[in-house]
Order: sequence, then C-alpha cells, then structure tokens
Amino acid sequence: MSDLILRDFTAAAADGYSLSMRLVSAKTPRVAVLVSSGTGFPKRFYERFARHLAGRGAAVLTYDFRGIAGSRPDDLRAMQMDYPDWGRLDMPAALDALIEAAPGLPIVHVGHSVGGHFMGFMPNHDRIARHAFVSVGSGYWGHHHRRYNPIELFFWFGLGPFSLWRHGYVRSGGLWSGADLPRGVFTTWRRWCLKPTYFRDELADRLLPHHFEAVTAPIRSWVFPDDPIATPRTAADMLKAYPNAPSDVMVRTPADYGVKRIGHEGAFRPRMERLWDEIFGWLVEPAATGPS
Repeated sequence: MSDLILRDFTAAAADGYSLSMRLVSAKTPRVAVLVSSGTGFPKRFYERFARHLAGRGAAVLTYDFRGIAGSRPDDLRAMQMDYPDWGRLDMPAALDALIEAAPGLPIVHVGHSVGGHFMGFMPNHDRIARHAFVSVGSGYWGHHHRRYNPIELFFWFGLGPFSLWRHGYVRSGGLWSGADLPRGVFTTWRRWCLKPTYFRDELADRLLPHHFEAVTAPIRSWVFPDDPIATPRTAADMLKAYPNAPSDVMVRTPADYGVKRIGHEGAFRPRMERLWDEIFGWLVEPAATGPS
C-alpha cells in the first residue's frame, strides 16, 4: 500500500459550498470509484475500503457531505440546507472532482445507505457506468426489524427534537453515534421515514426536478440479514425509485465473510476484504457474482 497516492483537497459545489474530499489512488489506475457516505458517516470511515480498492488498481474518491465532518461549518446551528442538497449539489460536485482527478477512466459508484438513495438527484449521473449499493434500503420505520423500531421512534420523536431544541442541530453522542447532523437533514429525513413510500411519493411534486427515471446504469444492492434497516424488502422498495435501471439484490450473511456481525455499517469495517473484492469485481468485471 506504500505506493498509493493520497491527496486531500476541497472542491466547491454548484452553489459555492466547499466540500472536503480525499483521493486515494494507484499510480496507474484503471477505474475511478466514487464512494458516497451514509447519513452521519464521515469520509474517514471508508478509508480502509478506499485503500483496498486503490490497491487493486482504482482511483477512489471519498468526501464529506455538507454539514458533516470536514464539510461542517463553524456554526452548524445557523446552517440552512435540505437533505436532498446532498444529492443535488454535493454528489455531482464529487463526481466532477473525480472525473477531473482521473481523466479518461470509467467511473463507477459505491453508495452506502443514503449514498444510494440520492443518485437520482444528480444531473450528471449518466457519467457513472455502474452502481454498487451497500446496506441501501427504504428508511420507512415500519418495514425495519421490529426490535429496532423502539430505537428509531425514540430518535424521531425524542432525542432528535430535544437535540434540535437544545443545540439547533442533532448532536453526536449517546443513541446517535454518527456525526452532528444539520437541522435540515433531520427534519426531512424524519418526514420521509414516517411514510411507507419514504420519499417516492414526493418525486411527483415536492422533489422536482430530479432524474430518477433517467438512471439506466446497472445497480447491484448488497444487504445483510442482521441489518435492521436495509432488509431484502426495503432494498427492493428503494430500487423502485430507479424504474429503468437493471437491478438485483444480493443477500449475504456474516458467515459468508467469516465475521459474526455486519449490520448497517459493518460492510466497511475491518476483515471485510472478501466483500470488497466481490463488490469491486462486479463493478469492473460483470461476471463476478459471489464470494469465493
């Protein structure tokens, strides 16, 4: 891994907002990979994954959505934004930055959780050849594992509103282990997660303009039985937002990779190299389908 090239930089979204990014690349990459984070996950969470793919010949871009970690403003309380801004503004800027950093290479995308929800907001989505979804499922609480329902309902109606009242944003700590969240992320996220359709019913009016029906690049969605959020059912629900994209769902167990737990975030934790190779194989070599 010592021969990898690392570059930390910032790039401006279309509205001028500065986003923190990191490029991890082989010296002579053959493919460029955009990694879009889950809600509240900083780009550093995907560092091992990025380095692994770079070691296999990729140029990998990770980035922080506005309001998160390296892209957090000094005064998060005063930040004005809406959750879809991550898809409309930040993801397109990250893709443009990757294209500039790795000119001429095919572009593929790995979306974790909400990183797979928002690509239909990207006006430049057509530059991406394939999408690997990891733990991507509808946020509707009623279709999640029953044991998880009390936790998320307390988050939506207790901890979250209290934190907004107390701090002006959802503060990291306790039940919420992710990064601090801007008010505009929490309020829209909660609205969607309380509806069986999640955000799909809003695509006809409130969320216009968008490009969900124009996405035709293949999508493969990896889900894990011990993930209380992204289940086979919610993964299939989420794929309905991309009606013209060829897609399938791959259900994998922790035992497939020799680990005890994967859950909603474990796919990017240590000892998951076999999964990473599986994902990378499908992204660059379509015949690759399962764990060896």
